Amino acid sequence: MALAHRLLTIRRDPHSGEVLAHGGDPEAHSILQRTGFVPVVRLHETYHRVPTGLDQAEETRLATRVVSRLQAVGYDLGADPAFATERREPHYLTLGAQVAHLATRIREAETTEEASEALTELTATHDGILPALAEVLAATADFLHDLGHPVDPHTAARLRYLANERLLVITSDLRHVRNELADRQSARPHRTPCPQEVANDEREKSASCPCLAPTRIPTTTSAPAAAPPAPAGRRR
Repeated sequence: MALAHRLLTIRRDPHSGEVLAHGGDPEAHSILQRTGFVPVVRLHETYHRVPTGLDQAEETRLATRVVSRLQAVGYDLGADPAFATERREPHYLTLGAQVAHLATRIREAETTEEASEALTELTATHDGILPALAEVLAATADFLHDLGHPVDPHTAARLRYLANERLLVITSDLRHVRNELADRQSARPHRTPCPQEVANDEREKSASCPCLAPTRIPTTTSAPAAAPPAPAGRRR
């Protein structure tokens, strides 16, 4: 099943004339959307299409670019000859992936201080992620309000409601959790620090530890003390 999700077809539909992309997993869908494709959710399938109103040359440009991006990260593609390319466009870490890394930091946190620091990235008053999201909702509402479609003012009002009511509640609750954790100053139960050693009876002699050595902040301006003798166990 996992292999099947690495397969995609990108073809111009012979009946509608639309450029359609079928197949793929969430990563592929994200690449399609970031290249300009629009998701179409049906009862039994989800696929992607190019936006409406483009001329054929622009449709071909978008399809060729998404082929390049998908090939760069190893997807197996079936594409029309018009979309074929040898180019492999680099795939960079997205802003969303960087934000999601905060979840990894919280899962791996050994103290309440470390968890609090991760949550601060979300809740900081001036430049936190959640206040920034509120700005995005407000800017989108302003953009829609005067766009001219009859439904646009209603959509704009809905976005302002989400920013001023729903998102405000989430931000307030997370700030409370962050502040509470900051005051606790305690270690996470059942989580012990990595000893950065391999036991003498370890069968896998190639075992290695990815943890960085803890950074020690000097508390005196005197010359550093001599290094202590190495522990009995092998270093990782």
